[in-house]
Amino acid sequence: MSGVRGVAAMILAAGRGQRMRPLTDTLPKPLLHVRGKPLMQWPMEALAAGGFRDIVVNTDWLGELIPAHFGERFDVGPPGAPSIVSLRYSREGDDFGGALETAGGIVRALPWLGDIFWVAAGDIHAPGFRFAQEAVARFAAGNKLAHLWLVPNPAHNPNGDFGLSPAGLALDTGPETFTFSTIGLYRAALFSPPYCDIATGNPAGHKAPLAPILRAAIADGRVSAERYDGAWTDVGTPERLRQLDAGAPLEHNA
Repeated sequence: MSGVRGVAAMILAAGRGQRMRPLTDTLPKPLLHVRGKPLMQWPMEALAAGGFRDIVVNTDWLGELIPAHFGERFDVGPPGAPSIVSLRYSREGDDFGGALETAGGIVRALPWLGDIFWVAAGDIHAPGFRFAQEAVARFAAGNKLAHLWLVPNPAHNPNGDFGLSPAGLALDTGPETFTFSTIGLYRAALFSPPYCDIATGNPAGHKAPLAPILRAAIADGRVSAERYDGAWTDVGTPERLRQLDAGAPLEHNA
């Protein structure tokens, strides 16, 4: 590929947010405000700062409120310095009556995402994370199918998700495990046989989780990873949201 600035990104925003009730009874979780802006606007701003301005958002629960807020073009720049991102919406609730889970949602959006793309959840808060052109260039030059950013285990996930080898490979397990931050780079080839049997575009609306696909590729040595030690919070409870919004120090186990 010639350059990486055309690389798109997907923000996962289709979850119900059951643990955030009653806040999510009237608002989708990614639109809950933290420090003056919707949760999902934080990664939108970070993507734009890195030069990645084409974003796909999947929606389900109260999903019409997300495009109503952001539209198809949204300025994430500070006052006087416009920075426009273009948004497309994969309306899983409208099309299939419910969310397709992470892998099902990604496969649904593949026609808009291209060969290499970012994915991040719209309900994590990682204000210092850089969606870097250099990271995409390194990934594009290699042969891995995914590159994951892993964080130290928070209190609510003490056993972690994946290990990390000294050579920078993701491991199914290991002497030390880490939590998947939800931030990753992917090749479309990961979502095809032998790792995924869902047709591109997911026309039948199959639901599928991401973890089994990643673990199968990890077993083949096709997933790289690195540790991220910046502030990161899975905003999974109203208490975590209150702590962030109050300006409490951001810890991995917040």
